[in-house]
Amino acid sequence: MIVLPRSWQQQWHGRDYFEVVLGLEGEEYRNMDGRRTFRFEKDGRGYFAKVYTGLGWKRIFKSLLAFKRPPVLTAANEWRAIRRLEELNVDTMTLVGYGEQGSDPARRQSFIITEELTPTESLEDFCRNWGSDPPPVTLKRALIDKLAQISKQLHDHGVNHRDYYLCHFLLDLTVGRENLCSDNLTLYLIDLHRVQFRRRLPQRWRLKDLAALYFSSMEIGLTRRDLYRFIAIYTGKPLRHALQEHAALWQQIERRGAQLMERYNRKYRPND
Repeated sequence: MIVLPRSWQQQWHGRDYFEVVLGLEGEEYRNMDGRRTFRFEKDGRGYFAKVYTGLGWKRIFKSLLAFKRPPVLTAANEWRAIRRLEELNVDTMTLVGYGEQGSDPARRQSFIITEELTPTESLEDFCRNWGSDPPPVTLKRALIDKLAQISKQLHDHGVNHRDYYLCHFLLDLTVGRENLCSDNLTLYLIDLHRVQFRRRLPQRWRLKDLAALYFSSMEIGLTRRDLYRFIAIYTGKPLRHALQEHAALWQQIERRGAQLMERYNRKYRPND
């Protein structure tokens, strides 16, 4: 199976489309675990491609024998995730192309191509200095509201991200930083290759996503009131009821976030 814009097919007429895509070159962002992510330009526009070349049976069996979840082997999951987010009206990447070939799961080749999102900045970078240089209160509240609404929409419809950190939200800066407000905020959720889909989301996966989001926001100067604002919007209930009915969940999120921060500090700040 292969899906590409008609204009690309016309330009590559007579060639093996799959081989052409696998041979594309550009600025590489990742190349490990049988997956290469890179940016390339075509006809004056920027695109991102993820190319999967297979992990091999040795790596697959190693994960299974360690009782880990099987690794993501192809681009199919991300293709499906983008389509699902579109159905839920959650802003994400714009699909351009997709392809998959081969019957051997360990050597199956695939790719996904999306439009470059620009001008944008990850929320991790945008919020990095909030602790020492706080943003306008209205902007901070608008972003909290937006994150809570996106999280609620995903989780209430059985979707969990599995890498739900601020760095995987891109803030659209088309209107300019100085003009950002609640009426024009757009957040694109990216890096969807590990997304899971269910009819109903188990509590453990809500916990994992929300703990990751909490961990990645622990050092940007959020107040308890900010966290309560998120909780009220995420649950869609009055704060008192939300805190009482889901007390165990919020406590687990706080503990898990602290554990993630401890691991992060041991790994990246051993001398602090």
